[in-house]
Amino acid sequence: MTDQFVTDVPFAPDWVSPPGDTILDLMNGREWTQAELAERLGFSLKHVNQLIKGKVALTEDAAIRLQSVLGSSVEFWLKREAQYRERAAMLEAQQRHAGMIGWLDQLPVKDLMKLGVIENRRIDANSKPRLVTEMLAFFGVATPEQWQSHYGSMEVCFRRSRAEQSDIGAISAWLRMGEQTAEKLDGPYYDESRFKAALQEIRALTILSPQEFQPRLMQSLHQAGVALVLVPALPGAGVSGVARWLNAHRPLIQLSLYGKSNDRFWFTLFHEVAHILLHGKEKKAVFLDDPGNGESDSPQEKEANAWARDFLIPRDRASMLEEMPKTKVMVKALAAELGIHSGIVVGRLQYEGLIPMKWMNDLKDSFRFQHLSK
Repeated sequence: MTDQFVTDVPFAPDWVSPPGDTILDLMNGREWTQAELAERLGFSLKHVNQLIKGKVALTEDAAIRLQSVLGSSVEFWLKREAQYRERAAMLEAQQRHAGMIGWLDQLPVKDLMKLGVIENRRIDANSKPRLVTEMLAFFGVATPEQWQSHYGSMEVCFRRSRAEQSDIGAISAWLRMGEQTAEKLDGPYYDESRFKAALQEIRALTILSPQEFQPRLMQSLHQAGVALVLVPALPGAGVSGVARWLNAHRPLIQLSLYGKSNDRFWFTLFHEVAHILLHGKEKKAVFLDDPGNGESDSPQEKEANAWARDFLIPRDRASMLEEMPKTKVMVKALAAELGIHSGIVVGRLQYEGLIPMKWMNDLKDSFRFQHLSK
């Protein structure tokens, strides 16, 4: 009767208990002592006692012997052992993680919850060890020390456009979101000549809506070996875009311009393009940019700004910005002549102080589109 129970009933144990608890149940049903079981198994009494207490692992040999003596299958006993060890390891990890909860104070946990990056839950003493587990998995590191070693030390590679970009927790989380998205994208190695050739085609896309230019932009950059991802902004990061190299063959452009105007989107995109073209030898550098917020003292940022500015409106045509009448008709005419969106011309006029910031904003488009990585 006992053998039938063991064989036919689905196993649904408390995973905290070792396989020895099941062995004890079956022994009690037969009214065997540990000495009797040891004799039948061919094990020492000490080994059986340790097996029951979970102090020694239940091996393949032990599983075969238990199948013969107590019933059920080798698979049953090995699965019981594996599930127990897994659960025991998880409980041990949770105990270790309980001592790491101070690390959470450095991270934008609530913001990541709002974005759905990690599970939304109440943050209290009971949930914090589990949050540590989730954040370690998110960053792909084993401990906060490894996070500090990889992402914290990455700060020395940051090339900031603004000095106040200093929240390493928020910046590292935003960078990691981009990494995770880029990891899903396959593509060829970076090809600089193909990249340069694609840029004129990409510039012509500025007149289109996101729904029209998104697939074409993705395709052009993909073929050139450049990963482009758009992820939501994290408040503490203070970054609109980043250019970096994931490895020696794969540059990444990451933008956070949800709901922004098209002039800023395109300028930021070409600003990051400039970092790849002009500063591509700095494979370890991470260019953190917010080009819409003031002028940077960094020579590299000045170079990237100048390149993006001149690529959108060439220098030999820039004089027309000052000379032309500041009317919508003239702005549209110049934009058509240059082959770019009129909002880009408006943004340039505003940035250089040639028109007030409130003028002609209706010529700009506001962008709301899906992740460009999709």
